[in-house]
Amino acid sequence: MKIKGIRWWMVSLVAAGLIINYLARNTLSVAAPGMMKDLGMTTEQYAHVVVAWQLCYAFMQPVAGFLLDTVGTKIGFAAFALAWSLACAAAAWSTGWRSLAFFRGLLGVAEAAGIPAGVKATSEWFPAKERSVAIGWFNIGSSIGALLAPPLVVWALMHGDWRLAFVLVGVAGVVWCVLWMALYKHPRKQKLLGDAERDYILSGQEAMHSDAGSNTRRGWLAMLGSRDFWAIGIPRILSEPAWQTFNAWIPLYMMTERHMNLKEVAMFAWMPFLAADIGCVLGGYLSPLFHKYAKVSLFTSRKMVFVLGALCMIGPACVGLVASPYAAIALLCVGGFAHQTLSGALYAITSDMFGKNEVATATGMGGMAGYLGAAAFTALFGVLVTQVGYSPLFVVLAVFDIIAAGVVCLLARSADRAPTRGWTGAEATAK
Repeated sequence: MKIKGIRWWMVSLVAAGLIINYLARNTLSVAAPGMMKDLGMTTEQYAHVVVAWQLCYAFMQPVAGFLLDTVGTKIGFAAFALAWSLACAAAAWSTGWRSLAFFRGLLGVAEAAGIPAGVKATSEWFPAKERSVAIGWFNIGSSIGALLAPPLVVWALMHGDWRLAFVLVGVAGVVWCVLWMALYKHPRKQKLLGDAERDYILSGQEAMHSDAGSNTRRGWLAMLGSRDFWAIGIPRILSEPAWQTFNAWIPLYMMTERHMNLKEVAMFAWMPFLAADIGCVLGGYLSPLFHKYAKVSLFTSRKMVFVLGALCMIGPACVGLVASPYAAIALLCVGGFAHQTLSGALYAITSDMFGKNEVATATGMGGMAGYLGAAAFTALFGVLVTQVGYSPLFVVLAVFDIIAAGVVCLLARSADRAPTRGWTGAEATAK
């Protein structure tokens, strides 16, 4: 039996893994108020815990990408997912901020494979013209995970304590690993894939992602010295602090700055991440739309989506100008939408610039650059937020993203290897 449109089921499976990946990391921020009280943690110590995860995640990303390019998407993603599930559950046994930082560091090491695996899987399963759409759909997992964290933690607090939430997420990750190993295969080996759809996928991929493409692979140092890497690395450094700030600080911001109680946090903290979901999906579709109607190349259309997302970051920069906590949440929703729109565009740019043997490594190295920037900003955030407040820091995040858009426009260049024919939803569903 053949399953029509199975490539979309594959990207759904990737998205499910990313949901659990981001649920594991975002559970911490929602559990933070009760956890800090139970473990006797200060705001600065909480920042240390967040930085421990960020540093481990950052430095492991190029290693994770290299391993994925070496052992393959299926085995590599499953091994890392099992490791992050166990590390997440282990946080329930923390006795202080140091042990919590240790477990979160292990989580960062394991979770580093999530995004590189997703980008690599979409480069395997989708033709170039559909890839930004596919990346948008799998990237939705990052914001759904953050969206689910507040109600999960509140439910855990009502039925036990914050430790229960970490255990539940760990169990969910193990279940996903079993499903991934049973269902995921490369298009050339997937028996449920029809011949017409297989030809559609493989014929629409650039030479660098096909069997005929070069098997050469640059080392880390060679890639680090290339213009192609810095065209994605610098924007990652500048844009990632915004997303990590949203993930780690929105619940605390709502409680300390906007004086919301736990129930109100559960009701509203997920909204910026719902807006981020919309940004993931809409951003993915904007690229082929710009390509078709603005009469620009597919690669230029990715840049246009990034610029649009960066400009939308002006919204959260204005959060200090509004008195209503609900208006503040609305502006943070604009920020969630903005970041995931530009983030998905940058992943698509990465897949356009690097071949099948380098795409996960390049994604991982870009992620390392981004999370090092995020870790540095978080360390400063934990100190400065008590001195200058949240509002000026949100302005800084917007300025960072606008500068990142300028870098993408100036440095990122197409290898002119992608097919240029347009794409429409009707064409996809016909396959």
